[in-house]
Amino acid sequence: MNLFGINIIGLSHGTHVFNYELNEDFFKQYGANEIKKGNLRATVDLKKHETFIECFLNVKGTIEATCDRSLESFDLPITVDQLVVYKFGNEDKEVSENVQMISRDTATLDIGQPLYEYVLLAIPLKKIHPRFLDEENEEETTLIYSTESDEKEQEEKPIDPRWEKLKKLK
Repeated sequence: MNLFGINIIGLSHGTHVFNYELNEDFFKQYGANEIKKGNLRATVDLKKHETFIECFLNVKGTIEATCDRSLESFDLPITVDQLVVYKFGNEDKEVSENVQMISRDTATLDIGQPLYEYVLLAIPLKKIHPRFLDEENEEETTLIYSTESDEKEQEEKPIDPRWEKLKKLK
């Protein structure tokens, strides 16, 4: 039995709300290559119309990610707000990124696959542990490595007089 299948034949026209927990079992079911652990809450607002169905997907929570810099595990916050439209047609096919065509005799919608795909798309290409981020603007901070001997050598070296004159031009 698919926990993420919504029986659309039995639904009346109008808005219906479904809530899901996306955890390890969910990621095992839909492919645990990128994400192995997570604690996400998904809300699906489904609006059934005569010729199409609108699904508003809202996902919030965290997944376990590995920092690309330090290889440490950390909880990466994930937020997804997406609209998927299912149009009734003669065959099942993908019309565009957010529009799917389904046949009129389709009994259930597997909402788990789009949830999984949109969570994957919400993961940044560069995963940086929060301790490496600048708190004000959430950008990566620059790390500069130096030793005391490097600093002493720079202080002891005399400055070329030509550079001294150029500094005065500032």
